[in-house]
Amino acid sequence: MKVLLSIKPDFVEKVFSGEKKYEFRRVIFKKPEVNTVVVYASTPVRKVIGEFSVKKIIFDEIGSLWEKTKKFSGISEDYFFKYFNDKDFGYAIEIGEIVKYNKALSLQDHFNVSPPQSFMYL
Repeated sequence: MKVLLSIKPDFVEKVFSGEKKYEFRRVIFKKPEVNTVVVYASTPVRKVIGEFSVKKIIFDEIGSLWEKTKKFSGISEDYFFKYFNDKDFGYAIEIGEIVKYNKALSLQDHFNVSPPQSFMYL
């Protein structure tokens, strides 16, 4: 099963360059059969760029989550802790195999959906 995730363009670049090996989330999809993330680069790009397989999902206390993922987080420690500001626990999706599409796709033309606030099942 696939999910569509909205990700900021700066982070999308880091995912597809291999610099960012974890995508952080405050909430996560509940269906255990999700194995692929389709990446929507949010404003100003507003296109589907590619996808990646889910290696695993780490759920942990925020401090421990940072320690486990910081080397390949693709973000600063300050940004990480601001993102999880009011949370005790968080999620890190470990990025597996990456596939960048030859041409970025429009959500409306190719998927007939609007951009998700966080994620949506496809």
